[in-house]
Amino acid sequence: MKKILLSVALCGAAACSMVAANRVNVSRIDPTDWFVGMKNPKLQLMVYGTGIREANVTTAYPGVAIDSLVRPDSPNYLLVYMDLKGAQPGEMTLNFSIGKQKKAVKYQLKAREKRGEERMGFTCADVLYMLMPDRFAQGANHQAQIKGLRPYVEDRSKPSLRHGGDLEGIRQHLDYFKELGVTALWLTPVLENNSPDTSNGYSTYHGYATTDYYRVDPRFGTNDDYRRLCDEAHQKGLKVVMDMIFNHSGFEHPWTKDMPMKDWLNTPEWLNEEQSGRDPMTGFTANSDGSEPAKSQYLQTSYKLTPVVDPYASKVDMKETTEGWFVPSMPDLNQHNPHLMRYLIQNSIWWIETVGIDGIRMDTYPYAYEDAMAQWMKEIDNEYPNFNTVGETWVTEPAYTAAWQDGFAAKENRTYLKTVMDFSFFDKLNQAKHEETDAWWNGLNRIYNSFVYDYLYPNPSSVMAFIENHDTDRFLANGRDTLALKQALALLLTVRRIPQLYYGTEILMNGTKEVTDGNVRKDFPGGFPGDKRSAFTAEGRTQAENQMFAWLSRLLHWRQNNAVIAKGTMTQFIPYNGVYVIARRHEGRTVLTILNGTSQKAVMTVDRYAEVIGPNAKGTDVITGRTVRLDHDLNLRPRQTLIVEF
Repeated sequence: MKKILLSVALCGAAACSMVAANRVNVSRIDPTDWFVGMKNPKLQLMVYGTGIREANVTTAYPGVAIDSLVRPDSPNYLLVYMDLKGAQPGEMTLNFSIGKQKKAVKYQLKAREKRGEERMGFTCADVLYMLMPDRFAQGANHQAQIKGLRPYVEDRSKPSLRHGGDLEGIRQHLDYFKELGVTALWLTPVLENNSPDTSNGYSTYHGYATTDYYRVDPRFGTNDDYRRLCDEAHQKGLKVVMDMIFNHSGFEHPWTKDMPMKDWLNTPEWLNEEQSGRDPMTGFTANSDGSEPAKSQYLQTSYKLTPVVDPYASKVDMKETTEGWFVPSMPDLNQHNPHLMRYLIQNSIWWIETVGIDGIRMDTYPYAYEDAMAQWMKEIDNEYPNFNTVGETWVTEPAYTAAWQDGFAAKENRTYLKTVMDFSFFDKLNQAKHEETDAWWNGLNRIYNSFVYDYLYPNPSSVMAFIENHDTDRFLANGRDTLALKQALALLLTVRRIPQLYYGTEILMNGTKEVTDGNVRKDFPGGFPGDKRSAFTAEGRTQAENQMFAWLSRLLHWRQNNAVIAKGTMTQFIPYNGVYVIARRHEGRTVLTILNGTSQKAVMTVDRYAEVIGPNAKGTDVITGRTVRLDHDLNLRPRQTLIVEF
């Protein structure tokens, strides 16, 4: 009978002592290297090795002092805390000793390429393009099997298995992003996800089950490939946003079977239980003799995020939210362990310095402990004041989302989180697309009523809006309603938000999650060998795809470096006779977004909008370049979208 055991059972204290007596074993050090000249000169080294906990550590490197050694519960880890305040770049020698046994390990201290203040994050002037590396494109010389990884299969016919996209495939299509007009790329996690495929056809192709925080998944490429992608993206004026996960790791991470400390994970007790026949989602094992099944100590998260801000929250609700595991294959990390949190903070800094990312998207933000995440954000902001991080805050009420943005008036403690995700906009828009805009609540009134609560946000311009992503149905569902899509995109790209697109929207990619998430994460046509056509080119796109691509590309290029959109004030009008109007204004320039929210012809009575139109008798249609008369009422087609500037 198979059991999942902690490392102490794998290597008893006596056995480990015998190994340590024979030699000093250093198998790995995290971070793999570090940088001098940081505002915070402190460095934590996590040293891995059988019996390494008992080692002493010294170094004679100039300007480096060892502050302390922390000996964890597991004998196979040692935490070395150092001060690099006076250090210069170079190769440092770390001397490990256990009794008479010694081992010298070289460790690289690097110079920073630029000051922290020079690293500029994404802003509302940008448009993020979210893509999944496994599903976007495959580069030349891709290997279908990488030696040393747990069993996996690349099979594009199976929506939940790996398909073989990689970083090189993305790099080869950087010009496509430029042609489209986006300014930043958000890649779902690229770090190693070394989990085996399941017997029922699932894999961690999505990247959210990290097994090595310092290594790009070999199926995607190498750390150098990631750096090359970032460098070449920067050369083309594109930023790169890295997806990170502090709430949980992958089950195959070494920490699961050999926890450094007893409290490294939240609710780890069930790992010692018999697993055969147990359903970890319910915690029960069916007994063949008909007796009452045993209850597991496994704690599943409730997925309900409201207790984190609820002033009346019960302890049990809070515990389920923050300490329950996301799924059984993703161990829940305990950010209240200060040594784990230091590890995670350093990891994010290391990727900023090593590959030059321009932003971070933090997955499952409220599931982790709020105070620990605030500590992380405070340190990132101190080191990189112009950097940006967006937290996934999946509740569809603006009051909830606003509570996570730094500076929220009703919050006693700061979060230091600059950007939050606008799930209210997503939710209301996806309801409105099925409705007629009436005189009160339905249709585009939902969007109006969502923006009403922008007074709650300390900075509405630093809220990320989207109409779909990898965790939702495609906006088009299983259809091709381009009129609704154009209205959604027009709003997304002209309101006071940081907009995020999802790959393939520009070519009408659709799909729903009713069968599997993989159906909203389909391969980009032309990204893989053997594809019958390539949607990366006009020749390979259908007429409908080219029309959508051209419409969106025109809007995106117009938006670039547009001060009215990046800096302008926003005025919205209650939908009137089914017509919703939003105005952006800056230094004498105005942009009107005009939407007919009904399936009937409508009239925009221009007198009602005199306060933003002023004396202007005409404007220009942003998409077509045609003149639009503003000195008389406008006749609008059913579901028409019109963006006018003057």
